[in-house]
Amino acid sequence: MKIETIAIHAGNKIDEHSKAVIQSIALSTTFQRADDGSYPQGYVYSRMDNPNRRSLENVIAKLEGGQDACAFSSGNAAAGALFQSLGPGAHIIAPDDMYHGLRNQILQVFDGILEVDFVDMTDLQAVREVIRPITRLIWIETPSNPLLKICDLRALVKLAQDNNIKVACDNTFSTPIFQQPLSLGCDFVMHSTTKYLSGHSDVLGGVLVTSIKDSAWEKIRAIQVLGGAVPSPFDCYMTVRGIKTLPYRMRGHYQNAILLADFLDKSPYVDKVFYPGLEAHPGHEIAKQQMSSFGGMLSFLVKGGANEAIKVLKNLNIFTQATSLGGVESLVEHRASVEGPATQTPQNLIRVSVGIENITDLIEDLENAFKSID
Repeated sequence: MKIETIAIHAGNKIDEHSKAVIQSIALSTTFQRADDGSYPQGYVYSRMDNPNRRSLENVIAKLEGGQDACAFSSGNAAAGALFQSLGPGAHIIAPDDMYHGLRNQILQVFDGILEVDFVDMTDLQAVREVIRPITRLIWIETPSNPLLKICDLRALVKLAQDNNIKVACDNTFSTPIFQQPLSLGCDFVMHSTTKYLSGHSDVLGGVLVTSIKDSAWEKIRAIQVLGGAVPSPFDCYMTVRGIKTLPYRMRGHYQNAILLADFLDKSPYVDKVFYPGLEAHPGHEIAKQQMSSFGGMLSFLVKGGANEAIKVLKNLNIFTQATSLGGVESLVEHRASVEGPATQTPQNLIRVSVGIENITDLIEDLENAFKSID
């Protein structure tokens, strides 16, 4: 099946009794045993498994071309399960530009448990230089958050394989519609399903997908089941519902983003645009090789400093100033103020999650806001 068909059908199961076309929500926390004490349907207790969660895991695994998936209550819970599975004393290599919430998890939750080096993943030699005998994982974001850096997945995978290191890629920005890291050799893919997969800013969740079901994966599954950081049946149902339109939404996000990036690139109020779809982007050629399209996320530097950037944000009417991304509505955020005093993000940077509104309205909204800094 092609990806549009997978998105609609792989997360759905027609009810055997009512023949309802859309799978219902199984709210029960527990399931009846057979007379011999077995569980003929395979369900025991909802923390362990649930029909809606199984459907969600199935559709995402198939979209990513993986063998299996584990759904979690958030993207951080998904990534945390992978980190936890590495065991105490393991070393991981992570990007110098990455989602700050996950960076903080590594530094605070796993402080004293894992060792970490943050490096520029676009510099293969820099990654090579921090590899140690205890390195167990290379964690990749491409495009990165919020600077939209592009890593060469094939080159990083080759480096990792040569050193017997696993590779995981946060594919939240691209989704499996535009990038499939497992097909490029990665061992794991992570998504914050809160973002594009659910697509409507109303469900929290995360998922890990594996290229193979081995002992390492079974440990992650055990962490999911025994740790209990699982999504509710309703959250699974809503995410499956969102995924049905994912391929078409992503095309709309991209079509708007490339036009908005071009507008910003030409604006006298903008110093720089970070978007891999622009030919001037340093990762443009690599992005063309490993992505089928460039996604709906971009960042730009307003001429001036934090005051000018914040003034622009205050004068937008269609764009909403809010954390998160990937919904049908356009969101903007001053990332430096969110990330706090330790941020390395430029003070004049605005991150944009480009929605699927009419692009003319979005451009006009920015044009009007830019006038506030004259």
